[in-house]
Amino acid sequence: MSNYLAKRLAKFEAALDEAGVDGILVTNLTNIYYLTGFSGTSATLFISKKRRIFVTDARYTLIAKSVVKDFDILDNRDALGEIAKVIADDKLATIGFDSQVTYGFYQQLSQNFADYELKSLTGFVEKLRMIKDDSEIATIRHACSISDKAFIDVLDFIKPGQTTELQVANFLDFRMREYGASGVSFETIAASGYRSAMPHGVASDKVIETGESLTLDFGCYYNHYVSDMTRTVHIGQVTDQEREIYDVVLRANQALIEKAKAGLSFADFDGIPRSVIAEAGYGPHFTHSIGHGMGLDVHEIPYFGPASTGQLEVGMVVTDEPGIYLDNQYGLRIEDDLLITETGCEVLTLAPKELIVL
Repeated sequence: MSNYLAKRLAKFEAALDEAGVDGILVTNLTNIYYLTGFSGTSATLFISKKRRIFVTDARYTLIAKSVVKDFDILDNRDALGEIAKVIADDKLATIGFDSQVTYGFYQQLSQNFADYELKSLTGFVEKLRMIKDDSEIATIRHACSISDKAFIDVLDFIKPGQTTELQVANFLDFRMREYGASGVSFETIAASGYRSAMPHGVASDKVIETGESLTLDFGCYYNHYVSDMTRTVHIGQVTDQEREIYDVVLRANQALIEKAKAGLSFADFDGIPRSVIAEAGYGPHFTHSIGHGMGLDVHEIPYFGPASTGQLEVGMVVTDEPGIYLDNQYGLRIEDDLLITETGCEVLTLAPKELIVL
């Protein structure tokens, strides 16, 4: 077992008392990868202070035995029944489980663990995942470098009056794979002209025309971890208003980069760039939160808003994505991925942010 996995499991076990449980069932496959390094499609963990149990089926037994260390590895399609049988004499009282399970799973859980108090836990592993270790940071940094290179390449691909949004999205998706990505971290957004006023306007067959803005929001998976970046470019020409709005959004993005560091409150993280946009007169046109955590998932805790509680901690990776959207006209967004440090932040997405006119 790697030193990183050992530390994650130690933190998990140390948090059992705080959660008020004797053991926890882990069924979310992303969380299972985080704790064990196993990335198959069938696995259930049970962890208590006495036991570490990993259950999978025959398709993955050999893989599990080569990857998963310091667990008792069991081959059984009835994972809950097998775990209940193994722990029957452990004198446990309360079993925790992830609150985000299906009703059918909860029924099976209730039947197999009828002799225990069951406690629903929200975000138990996800809270551990908020703070990235050195191996995770290095992987995310590489994922971001892939996105950076793909963005530079797509600038030469775009031909006004010829290229469609969908062609641009497909180019980015495949170029990131060519640079080593295993896939995209979400459906690529390529929104031009009036469609750029839609914050999540996924690519269409609309042709990108001269005089329009084009917002590109995209990212990739590299070794299970994600990147997530947005750049907006202008095609052929740019109006004075577009230039002004671009400057406002860029200043909002940069203002947060200058202030983000461990100890900054989540509410201030959202408020710093929002105030820049509001002071410029575009407050009602910034219609979403400033960002979110990211790592194994493209959207992870923490999430940010005016009413958010909590503060930034060293090792968090979060997004900084201010935008302004004018209905039925155009919109723009600039998004970076930030690693929070004790004294500031490191910008992981390094593609150019100055106003680009193609």
